[in-house]
This record gives sequence, C-alpha cells and structure tokens, in this order.
Amino acid sequence: MYSIGEMAKKLGVAPSTLRYYDKEGLLPFVKRTNGGIRMFSETDYEWLQVIGCLKKTGMSLKDIKDYVYMTMKGDETIEDRLNLLRKQQEIVEKQISELEETLETVKFKCWYYETAAKAGTTDVPANMSDAEIPPEFIHIREKLKK
Repeated sequence: MYSIGEMAKKLGVAPSTLRYYDKEGLLPFVKRTNGGIRMFSETDYEWLQVIGCLKKTGMSLKDIKDYVYMTMKGDETIEDRLNLLRKQQEIVEKQISELEETLETVKFKCWYYETAAKAGTTDVPANMSDAEIPPEFIHIREKLKK
C-alpha cells in the first residue's frame, strides 16, 4: 500500500492532483484507513496510469469518470466503454495528423532559414522555384502562400 505522497511520486504528479481526482469522483476504488487517509494499491496504480493516459488524450474528466464507473459496473458496459474509447481514439488520431502537419511546416521553416543563413538573405529561399526546393516542402510552401 502507498500513501498519497508515495503514489504521487511513483506517478510523477503532485499529491494535489490525486486529491483533485478523488474530489472529482475519479477514484472511487481507493481505500481509506479508519482515519480517512487514502491508501493506494498496485491495482490503483494501474488505474491511475489509465486515467493519466486518458487525460493526456484530452478526454474530459466527466468522460473519464464515466469510464471508471462503467468499468466498475462490469461486463454489461463493455460496448459502452469500447464506444467511448473508439471516439477518443479518433480524436487522438486527428490530433496526431494535425501535429504531423505542424511538424512539416516547422521543418520547412527550418530549411528556409538554414538556406537563408547560408545565403545571407531570405531573398534566396523566397525566390526559389519549386524545382529548387526539397520536394517534401513544395506542398507546405503552397499552403503557406494561400
């Protein structure tokens, strides 16, 4: 069993984060001592990792709470849990796609300024034809010109 401080350290979060999760109803599975002190188990650690993962995906605390309670209800909620996670998967895949596009733009701008630094002016990359720039950046440059 772990105290709130020990579990927070193990997870790499502040104890106040775990207190907040508990206050929001995300930790109904956590046991308490007779004095009301939260005591976390290894199973709770697994749960907290899942909660942290879902939070990183941008899932709302309400949906995370719903997921926790659905899981506690048992097998009758398997389809509901699956649907909730599939919806979140779509959201994460869209975020990844947007981040990949953002990364390509940053890579293009790095190439642009590296080229400008070598030439001593931004006129050189700005005036290059499509044939002169790396092929992977043509679509980015076109998008930025719109």
